[in-house]
Amino acid sequence: MDLGEQGLAVVTGASSGIGLALARELATRGFDLVVAAEDRLIDEVPDQLSETGRSVVAVQTDLATFDGVETLTEAIRTTGRPVEAAAVNAGVAVGGAFVDGRVEDHLRLISLNVTGAVLLTGRLLPDMVARGRGRLLFTSSIAATMPGPFASTYSASKAFMYSFAEAIRVELANTGVTVTALMPGATETRIFERAGIEDTRLGRAKKDDPASVARDGVEAMLAGKDHVVAGSFRNKAQVAAAKVLPDVVTARAHAAMTKPRSGSR
Repeated sequence: MDLGEQGLAVVTGASSGIGLALARELATRGFDLVVAAEDRLIDEVPDQLSETGRSVVAVQTDLATFDGVETLTEAIRTTGRPVEAAAVNAGVAVGGAFVDGRVEDHLRLISLNVTGAVLLTGRLLPDMVARGRGRLLFTSSIAATMPGPFASTYSASKAFMYSFAEAIRVELANTGVTVTALMPGATETRIFERAGIEDTRLGRAKKDDPASVARDGVEAMLAGKDHVVAGSFRNKAQVAAAKVLPDVVTARAHAAMTKPRSGSR
């Protein structure tokens, strides 16, 4: 079935996991794409999505840096097309007790998960508002709803993105631009391996399918919803519990899931 011309969508962190699934979901719905990630796997994404029949431009760039975001912004401009939708998804995690880790790793996490996301939003949003149309999707997490021991800066970054999304959504009321926060739970992605948290209860637990999470996210974005708790019912239950339980209780529950089995205080 010909889905027609939906316009151009941008997806960051699109080389694997939720980002790749978001790109596939958007392409299947008729969007052409500019996809970005730091690793070389991003160059394989156009071939992986070739069956969708959509145009896919891959940009290998480090979105934790100012220059990296500018590289992506210039690649978008080069298409000569306005951005109809953007999934700001790129992110990393750092596991373990904060005091045992390298502070440089945590600062890089903040540079990618927060600073890079805000900078890219600042580059895309004015054109959307000027045209009176656009959809933004920020990948937050159910981790945004509670403190995150042994994933302290990751949870804090996701709380920032959730708050940021909800705040600018209100600011953009009546502009034709909507903002949606995607809040998945544990999902089958490379983030656990890259963060060194495979050896935790959370790392060994059953995880959601990225395709299901992406479908929930894109549907919510296109419907203009403010947020969506994606994936299994378990995620919705955790968010509901976090709303009524004291932070100290939810923090201890989180710690039980994310504390490494060895080598941590």
